Amino acid sequence: MSRAGGDGWRIGEFGTDEFFCPGRASGGWYDEGNMEMMSHKVTPNNERIATCWGTYVFPGIGAANAVMASLEASPIVESLKPLIAEVRALRAYGYYYAMDYWGNVPVFTEARVDPNNLPKTTPRAEVFKFVVDEFTEAAKDLPSIKEVNKTDYYPRLTKEAVYTALASLYLNAEVYSGTAQYDKVVTMCDNVIETNSYELEDRVGDCFLATNEANSKEIITAFSVDPSKGVDGNEFILYAQHALDQKKYDLPFAPANGYCFTDEALNRYEKGDERLELLEYGPQYYQDGVTPLCDENGNQLVLTTIKDMISAQENEGYRVLKYSPVGVVWAGSKGDNDYVLERYSNVLLMKAEALFRLNQDLDVALELVNQVRRRSNCPEWSDLTLQKIEEERAREFIWENQRRRDMIRFGSFFNNTWFYKTEKTESWRGIYPIPAIQITNNPNLEQNPNY
Repeated sequence: MSRAGGDGWRIGEFGTDEFFCPGRASGGWYDEGNMEMMSHKVTPNNERIATCWGTYVFPGIGAANAVMASLEASPIVESLKPLIAEVRALRAYGYYYAMDYWGNVPVFTEARVDPNNLPKTTPRAEVFKFVVDEFTEAAKDLPSIKEVNKTDYYPRLTKEAVYTALASLYLNAEVYSGTAQYDKVVTMCDNVIETNSYELEDRVGDCFLATNEANSKEIITAFSVDPSKGVDGNEFILYAQHALDQKKYDLPFAPANGYCFTDEALNRYEKGDERLELLEYGPQYYQDGVTPLCDENGNQLVLTTIKDMISAQENEGYRVLKYSPVGVVWAGSKGDNDYVLERYSNVLLMKAEALFRLNQDLDVALELVNQVRRRSNCPEWSDLTLQKIEEERAREFIWENQRRRDMIRFGSFFNNTWFYKTEKTESWRGIYPIPAIQITNNPNLEQNPNY
């Protein structure tokens, strides 16, 4: 789901105030489906959501169904319980994203679909309960991080990975089910914190280094890639960076100059915030920080905010460079940085938000947020507000597929305006429409309200 360039990741970022993909004056990148999502005008015929449903989310769920059926039919099924639990958790992740994106989706757990009895739509609140139950059941048979060698076991799922997923689910429970469950967020976060097995890396960027991965103190859940063996690959550099970064990082390809962000996200950061080092904006230099990065005519690359969404110049749009190309082994344009799904900093900030919303242990909540801020050389706060918490999450998790979910929970997705989204958004647009092609293929599915 975190794959850069794949619609499983993109539709979780499109529509936020931190992620844009403008058409370029050179003729590349313009896509009507992308424009729909960025302006909150998605229709059931949108190809991006159709690809996400039909290529990423539900094929993954279907594969998990088939694997689980095979494992459960084995004569040695008792010895396979941990593996079955891991597959169950992966399927739950798939349904989590399906519920988050589309709300009301079919829940189907058999290995094969009967064409004469196609699955029907399940209401979002029931899908939420199903996902919670599945994660909870999986956690029973998964090992704790304390029971395995953390480095050797990486990146397989542990109890703590599932507890983190449950914390995220409970944090958004009011959106998904209509009933807030912040007390359970605290419980799940404590399940992770009290293992004393995780801590913040010295710098945020350390979590995304291809050379760190299994040794990371902070990564809780990640998806491993190995493009040299044909097992996917990290394409953030390909899709996001300017073509001149080929010279800067001695890349074996020229980046495609696609994804970027604007002043709304950049201006959230305070002067001195070390997370700014993960962002590219303004005049660009080689890695020595001194030599200007210039084109063939000797003109230095200066990245500006986006000025034209339809026909942007090549230097328009700031870039996020969390997945560093330094130390990467390349297979064409695919890097071997694993995709990070959950980090310990999210556990700290989820617990802080839940405590604040419960009006409990506010001093503890404040210290949790300040832990994250201190790591990035930001001054400590003396108090909290929901706006502060939202903005700190935005700074910490830019382009980590958290922002859309956060904006919906905090209400800014609907009430705020920003570049290319100039009007308030109707509440029903908090979920995407069911792709039209899916309703054509399965008339038992019901379209989401107002679409």
